[in-house]
Amino acid sequence: MILQALYDYYQRKQADPEDALPPFGFEWKEIPFIIEIDADGKPVQIEDTREGAGRKKQARAYLVPQAVKKTSGVATNLLWDNAEYVLGIPRKVKPGQKKPAPDRIRAQHQAFIRRIAELPQEALADEGIQAVRRFLENLDCKALIRLPVWKELRANPNLSFRLQGGSELVCQRPVVKAAIEQMAEAAADSGEKGICLITGDERGISRLHPAIKGVWGAQTSGANIISFNLDAFRSWRKEQGANAPIGERPAFAYTTALNHLLRKGSPQRLQVGDSSTVFWAEKPTEMETAVVDIFGEPVKDDPDRQAEKVQALFHAIHTGRYTRDDADTRFFVLGLAPNAARIAVRFWKVTTVGELAENIVQHFQDIAIEHGEKQPEYLPLFRLLVSTATQGKADNIPPNLAGDTLRAILDDAPYPRTLLAAAVQRIRAEREITYPRAALIKGCINRAMRASNFEAKEELTVSLDPDNTNYGYRLGRLFAVLEKIQEEANPGINATIRDRYYGSASSTPVAVFPTLIKLSKHHLSKLDNKGREVNFERLLGEIIDGIGNFPPHLSLADQGRFAIGYYHQRQDFFKKHGSELETQGENQ
Repeated sequence: MILQALYDYYQRKQADPEDALPPFGFEWKEIPFIIEIDADGKPVQIEDTREGAGRKKQARAYLVPQAVKKTSGVATNLLWDNAEYVLGIPRKVKPGQKKPAPDRIRAQHQAFIRRIAELPQEALADEGIQAVRRFLENLDCKALIRLPVWKELRANPNLSFRLQGGSELVCQRPVVKAAIEQMAEAAADSGEKGICLITGDERGISRLHPAIKGVWGAQTSGANIISFNLDAFRSWRKEQGANAPIGERPAFAYTTALNHLLRKGSPQRLQVGDSSTVFWAEKPTEMETAVVDIFGEPVKDDPDRQAEKVQALFHAIHTGRYTRDDADTRFFVLGLAPNAARIAVRFWKVTTVGELAENIVQHFQDIAIEHGEKQPEYLPLFRLLVSTATQGKADNIPPNLAGDTLRAILDDAPYPRTLLAAAVQRIRAEREITYPRAALIKGCINRAMRASNFEAKEELTVSLDPDNTNYGYRLGRLFAVLEKIQEEANPGINATIRDRYYGSASSTPVAVFPTLIKLSKHHLSKLDNKGREVNFERLLGEIIDGIGNFPPHLSLADQGRFAIGYYHQRQDFFKKHGSELETQGENQ
């Protein structure tokens, strides 16, 4: 199903003249340096295609013949490759590293020359190919040493050729390009035949599928979703790709489509924890890119884009636009994670645009909670997840947590229980209930309750709920009030009861709250404003009346409710600051 959807996406993009993917036998490749030669094969210049500064330099991408699978042996690309193959110059190695053997360098260069000589006669007659062959026959590496880019060439970058006066590379010239496509077609039909799992027809089976690149954490040279390199993975004495027969052209199509989705700067790619996640649909829809803006971090040059996309989505749902337009369009979500030399499928979701839109809106409604004016209205998924990680580092997000959370959002299912545990644990460890953590806990509890009781209404509200009688929620409110009393009795205090007692108060209330209540009486007596003292005593009485006896311990969910009760009450204090509560005190 995954490969079929990617194959169909390739066919869809091929039909788009403005955004077509590479034809069979070609790929887009960053080529840092272009060797410009004249008709006699003499070098004119070596153009540096990179833009930017320092390590951020990025080379321009060109359409070139598809790369071969690089192994420990000698394997060269056609009309482009690194400097060792193209020019026969050894790469510069760092101190202590083994230098490339001269015999291997010569073998690589000769292989590059022979590969060009294997082109069909019509391609060999092309002026550009003839110029390249003359250049290689008369190559003088000593002359290259005098070039300003010599040091750059020793770093072994990719190189290709362009004929002076032309705009395209030699490999892009019409006659050459047609010949390469014909060679690719002939090679596809020359191998072992079998029934392709994607198309269902008999064709030449791909022995080694093209590499998938762009998966964060995987090998930079690329990895595979489908590969067989040990006897334990094989069956019926079949070798490598024959164990999962896919034709050469379909294999090229699905890998090209996936590499396009995973490319650097792709608007359809999102990094969720260790999962590189891509989104696409069976036909063009703005949701393909909007979903990345919705879940991703706001970009620096357009910080309001995420909020605007979420608001537009809410509006589209309320006005029924997705029902009228492409609500039934199938939508695909694929999460990939590195796994040694292979790529693991972390999750796979097939839905519709309409269902996806409704589930995303539901997610933002579930995590909506009161917050400061300067804080974002809609929290990105990354910010939610990183709030549960040790030291706030993305590397510390548990491997499966990100994928499980995104899957729950897309399915409108309860968030993983490990997410609630991670948020509660971070709060206890750091004794800080942040906006993202409170939003996560609220969403976890409300979704779990809705899943167990479809008729249940929202349990935890956006802001303070005085009518909520849950022990955990009321104890959290009580703890916030006791802390506020301590702060006002001791202005400028460095550490409050939260720093010392939060963990035990939220897990074993009976062991802590009697002591804290006794301590609060001492703090209340220190308040200069007696009206303020009366208001605090009244608020304490209202909260404690709904508790009764302090429970010996709280469950994980009630510890979450404790955090929300504390957070709501603190936010309510900020909201009333300088108005209702203090005004009442002054009038007493």
